[in-house]
Amino acid sequence: MFGTYFQLGFDHILDMDGYDHILFVIALCAVYALSQWKHILILVTAFTIGHCLTLVLSGLKIVNISPSLIEFLIPLTILITAIFNIVAGKPSDCKVRWNYLLALFFGLIHGLGFSNYFRALIGKEDNIISILLPFNLGVEVGQIVIVFATLALGYIVTSVLKVPQREWNLIVSGAAAGIAITLMIG
Repeated sequence: MFGTYFQLGFDHILDMDGYDHILFVIALCAVYALSQWKHILILVTAFTIGHCLTLVLSGLKIVNISPSLIEFLIPLTILITAIFNIVAGKPSDCKVRWNYLLALFFGLIHGLGFSNYFRALIGKEDNIISILLPFNLGVEVGQIVIVFATLALGYIVTSVLKVPQREWNLIVSGAAAGIAITLMIG
């Protein structure tokens, strides 16, 4: 059972039909260099914690928000992250702390996007922790795959192709912002 729910969490994050999660994690990574991998892992863990909290609240039927509102808010989180990257440039200690809070908050919103499916998944299960723990571990591992793929690509672009980190950030964040706007109006 653990493996099944772990795989569901892993697949949830890497599912190309729900590429908004992938795009969000890529946008989070845009301002970071490979040498800053610890910072970005903390960020995605904050996102997972927020995601998990929402799933707990949803699983316990405490939270239920309109799916159409969530479908608007998810790309808005991507847009805000991209704009933050463009305006802030490279992370400083103060900006990093704000990033952690934003990632946690945005994890809450992204969790809402999955909450209806999660409620159906747990059904009448009394012990949602037995589902939630492996599911969120799968989410975390999936995000780590995205993080290291993005950081590796960033390393190639900035170190091998000699594109300045600021330019890489602008390209990735600009693309994420454009896709987010398209999702919001489409």
